[in-house]
Amino acid sequence: MSWTIPEIKSPCSTIRYQALERQSRLTKPPGSLGRLEDLAVQLAAMQSKTKPAVDRVWISVFAADHGIAEEGVSAFPQAVTRLMLRNFVHGGAAISVLARHLGASLEVVDVGVAEPLENCKEIIIARAGNGTANFVKQAAMNESQLAIALSAGAEAAQRAIEYGAEVFLGGEMGIANTTSASAMACALLNAEPDALTGPGTGLDDAGVAHKRGVITLALRNHAAGLHEPMEILRRLGGFEIAALVGAYLQSAALQLPTLVDGFISSVAALLAFNLRPACAEWLIFSHRSAEPGHRRVLDALDAKPILDLSMRLGEASGAALALPILRAACALHGEMATFTEAGIPTE
Repeated sequence: MSWTIPEIKSPCSTIRYQALERQSRLTKPPGSLGRLEDLAVQLAAMQSKTKPAVDRVWISVFAADHGIAEEGVSAFPQAVTRLMLRNFVHGGAAISVLARHLGASLEVVDVGVAEPLENCKEIIIARAGNGTANFVKQAAMNESQLAIALSAGAEAAQRAIEYGAEVFLGGEMGIANTTSASAMACALLNAEPDALTGPGTGLDDAGVAHKRGVITLALRNHAAGLHEPMEILRRLGGFEIAALVGAYLQSAALQLPTLVDGFISSVAALLAFNLRPACAEWLIFSHRSAEPGHRRVLDALDAKPILDLSMRLGEASGAALALPILRAACALHGEMATFTEAGIPTE
């Protein structure tokens, strides 16, 4: 199986100008709504609508397991990934609760859980394997598996378009995936693991030190092959991280705005940016994670996250919490009166 990086166009500059002009006529001092004004204008350009909206929301949570878990880099056993799949579809996970309250469409995609749920019709099956390989010892995946995982993300973006979504949210679940994301970030940023390795699901100091050592060894073992973004993803990534990369690139190609979640999602965004820099114009960053490496990744993308709530859950939960801010920005932009409509002189 092969996968081709799609071509990406920029958001509409004409609509951006029109949205800016509308902002200048609303009954408020210029700039008084701060980032809300910027977000409304950004969404207008993305949607090619002077008055944007984010009422129809699509959330895809990609789940997969990681061979690196056998190195003891997580506070939880790998079996939790499978158990969380059941929790997602039964409505008990954080993102399940948030999706209900937001009126969002939520799907769960099995991209490579080690022990898949049997006969569960609620889960989209797009498996690249029974989890990745242990990337300390070998590449996390082969080229065919990488293509399957990338395609799984691209197909999720296509389903979002068919649903009529106005914004796409991507989430992830996979025990040990912060180890994978941290290793990828080190390779992409040419940074040391000390700066980018955090507790993930709740490691203590000794656990973080061990995790850092595992990442250092993996980077050393793969050093000769970490010069191209796609090889970084293949050697160090996870199936669910690759799916996020595919989803971001395809959403951008389909001109669908994407609200990016936390650390792992942002590492996927950084890799997508390295493959197609124009992808960044279609990304809105929802929050700054408590993971220490997230700030470095956001800085590399010149990203300004909307929220900072010390979260580190994943699942697209941070992105879901930022959605009401986007809705407020759109409502203010579209429903406030202009000075002319309010009969207020400007001179």
